[in-house]
Amino acid sequence: MTSTEFDAKAADSGAGATQQFLNKQGAAADTPPERVSMLAREVLGAVHETIRRHNVTYPEYDALKAWLIGVGQDGEWPLFLDVWVEHVVEEVANAHHKGNKGTIEGPYYVPDAPELGATGSLPMRADEPGVPLLFSGQVRTLEGTPLAGAKIELWQADAHGFYSQFAPGLPEWNLRGCFTADDEGRFAISTIRPAPYMIPTDGACGKLVSAAGWHPWRPAHLHLKVSAPGHDLLTAQLYFPGDPHNGDDVADAVKPELILSPQPAVDGDGEVVVYDFVLDPSSAPGAQRAGLSSTEGR
Repeated sequence: MTSTEFDAKAADSGAGATQQFLNKQGAAADTPPERVSMLAREVLGAVHETIRRHNVTYPEYDALKAWLIGVGQDGEWPLFLDVWVEHVVEEVANAHHKGNKGTIEGPYYVPDAPELGATGSLPMRADEPGVPLLFSGQVRTLEGTPLAGAKIELWQADAHGFYSQFAPGLPEWNLRGCFTADDEGRFAISTIRPAPYMIPTDGACGKLVSAAGWHPWRPAHLHLKVSAPGHDLLTAQLYFPGDPHNGDDVADAVKPELILSPQPAVDGDGEVVVYDFVLDPSSAPGAQRAGLSSTEGR
């Protein structure tokens, strides 16, 4: 029997996310031992203090050990860290930027998506479900100069909340593409409006969500990476107004600056939205990886 995206399993998705992370991860050899020691001691100290403050029992400790083992067995460390930790790392790493807010990358980025020029459609199935969406904008410097040749990578879930390469049955590059801005820094991308989705709930992260009485939902969003020579990489997720989980995103990644304002298309076929990106000049080496400045209608 052929698998479909609805047969996606947390362990399979987690293994894929882990491999993608390992493929791009560089060694942290430049981190001084003193800083490693300081960070490790403070994190462990916070754990010790929590244990003392709340009189943690051996059964609770054993449950934690079993859960941590499960996270590793399910390959869900990228999911756990990206959902519950990365948003604070992004906030700290990008606090010095003058542009608007970016946000987390998440676990489902895949490099080397098809190159599609300045104007085009994301790869999709002939019968791809979803409301058509034309997403366009301009990439500029902080001073307002257009950035010709800027690179815009876009990836997203489909109308059922699944990502290609992380759910079975989807074409390899479904709803993933890379665009190059024209001489005026402009681009136009035809896609579909993505759906809200739950993070995987049949693995260790889902067990945490259930045990804590949390919800697993992420609001609908587009993922983007925008870059140009001499400028910091911008990573952002762009959200849609009215989504019930904009205010309680399980990943705490939604920011007001990242909410789109889609309008009905003139011909009545779907929606159109314009969102411009402003890139900060390059920071010191190693300053940041995730989100930078983006702004709508600026």
